[in-house]
Amino acid sequence: QVQLVESGGGLVQAGGSLRLSCAASGRAFSSYAMGWFRQAPGKERESVAAISMSGLTTKYADSVKGRFTISRDNAKNTVYLQMNSLKPEDTAVYFCAAGLSIYRPADFGSWGQGTQVTVSS
Repeated sequence: QVQLVESGGGLVQAGGSLRLSCAASGRAFSSYAMGWFRQAPGKERESVAAISMSGLTTKYADSVKGRFTISRDNAKNTVYLQMNSLKPEDTAVYFCAAGLSIYRPADFGSWGQGTQVTVSS
């Protein structure tokens, strides 16, 4: 099983940028597809972005397409989420998780503790 630790959250003004990182330890990081999820107060957790084991395939929620970019560095056991043009509705706790397929986000697990992203208007 893989252990995940997120970092990089914070407070930013609308239109600003943040880069989240998720460091993995444990079993082979490159054996997992990776995903970023978020949960806003009073809402269900939703999938934001996912990346395949190789990094060659990515998938995004419609709400973040063109603004967020997921990437991974298998040599550093780290997955990133570059968030640009942030909006107040992006405010949430962001989590990373590991899975077997980017097309099955409901199967992702090994959740990190999350990092808070707050976007002020």
